[in-house]
Parts: sequence; C-alpha cells; structure tokens
Amino acid sequence: MAEVNAAVVVKLRKMSGQGMMDCKKALEESGGDLEKAMELLRKKGLATLAKRADRETTEGRVVCKRSGDGKTVAMVSLCSETDFVSRNDDFIAAAEKLGEYALACKADSGVDALTTTSLGGKPYADVLTEIVSKTGEKIEIGDFARYSLSGSGVIGSYVHFNHKVGTMVQIETSGDAVSAAIQPLATDIAMHVTALKPIAVDKDGVDPEFLRKEREIAAEQVKGKPANMIDKIVDGKIAKFLKENCLVDQPFVKDDTKSVAQTLSDVAKAAGGTAKIRRFVRIEIG
Repeated sequence: MAEVNAAVVVKLRKMSGQGMMDCKKALEESGGDLEKAMELLRKKGLATLAKRADRETTEGRVVCKRSGDGKTVAMVSLCSETDFVSRNDDFIAAAEKLGEYALACKADSGVDALTTTSLGGKPYADVLTEIVSKTGEKIEIGDFARYSLSGSGVIGSYVHFNHKVGTMVQIETSGDAVSAAIQPLATDIAMHVTALKPIAVDKDGVDPEFLRKEREIAAEQVKGKPANMIDKIVDGKIAKFLKENCLVDQPFVKDDTKSVAQTLSDVAKAAGGTAKIRRFVRIEIG
C-alpha cells in the first residue's frame, strides 16, 4: 500500500467527515488518490448497510421542514439502531439535511423518491451511505410525507421535544383571514394528534376492514346476550369507539369541554368564515 502524508489524510477527513484511521486506510488503498479514496469510503458505508440489513432501526429522529411561504411542509424520520447514534451530532445533521431533501422532493411520499432526490447535485442516498460509514450502524429513512396547499388553508405541524414523534395536519379554510386566525390552533391540533393518536379525521375515513374487525371484537365481547340486544350493544360500542378515535370527535386536548371540530369551528366563525380538517399524518420512531 502507498504511504500517504498526514496533510492529505486531514484533507480527506474534512471532505468526508470520516475518522482519521479510515481516511488513512482509504488513501493507502487508493494510492493517495482523493477521489478514489472517497469512493472507497462510500463503499464502506454501502457494505455496512448490506451487512446489517436484518438489524432493527427502532431509534432515530423526526424532522419537519416548512417552505418560506408556509404552503409546503414535509415531515420525515431517520432511523438508527441505537439511541446513542441518534443523539450523535453527525446523525442529527444528517436528519436535518433529510428534512431539506424531503421539502425539495417532487413526490409527496415514498422513500425511493426521497433517496434519489438531489440537492446541489448530491442525492440523499450519498448522504445516507456517508453517515452509515461514520457510525457503523444501519441507518435508514423511516416514514415520509409532504403536504402542499393548493387553495386557502394552513398546515399545522408539531414535533415532540424528544424528536421521536411528530404530526402534520392540513386544514382547509374559506379565506386567508380565517387561515391566519387558525394557524396557532392548527399547531395545537397537530400536538393533539401527536398525543392522542386518532385513527382517522372522521368516521368516513376509517378503513372499512378495520371497522369490520372492531365489530367482530365487540360482538364477541357480548356473546351470550339476548339475540335482539346484540346488534344494539355492538352499534353502541362502535359509536363509542369512533367518538374516541376519530379526530374531529375527540375532546380537544387543551379544552376537553369541546370537541376538536367545535373548537375549530368556533375560531373560524369568529374570523368570519369556516374551516375543515382535510387530513393528518402522524410519524413515530419505533
């Protein structure tokens, strides 16, 4: 292997962010060629990914980025094997960078679209292999969603202080004045979703197959009751389940005397218009 001087090793370290010994070995193997050495370090990251493909990534960080005009918001999670790595400065920087890529992505979902998105001519796949090489852990993109407004409305977002869970919620409004009035509430509703984990915006948004299984469970619970009572009891249980698990019907986390829908309606009405929750996404690590 070729001998390399310390100055070149330091230069490669600054370029790659890798450890001194890894940079020295890469330069020795590449005959002192910086470009080839960088490629060797990338291959090391890819090899680590392949070797640890069956490992679970139950730690990580949720990141949210918002465009300057607030009309596009992206939320994404970067996952690692251990909490130690997820708190590493290099990992945090890679997660923040992932948020920028998510905001720039042409697709609204899909990990493949995100890894191939480029910023400054560099696809995120390259950023990913670099951080894998640095940490020696399997690191992968978890969930990804991007919301964009096409008309009047707001996108509320909230990431919990532990960076392990976050929510985006899109609310349609009757005009810009209403949008401005409900923006703080949109953030609070995103926080509400993060805490209370609703399964859908309203009952119409609940998966029919999921609801069918819930009915089966409810029916099994009242097995043995008179036949003419079973359907009414099951209907009552399902109605209660929907009220507890559909966002618009849940008691608002900041004022449980009102539902989320009533709280939103009151604020919109005071601003001279209407507002309706269109959709939400909740992203959680692990």
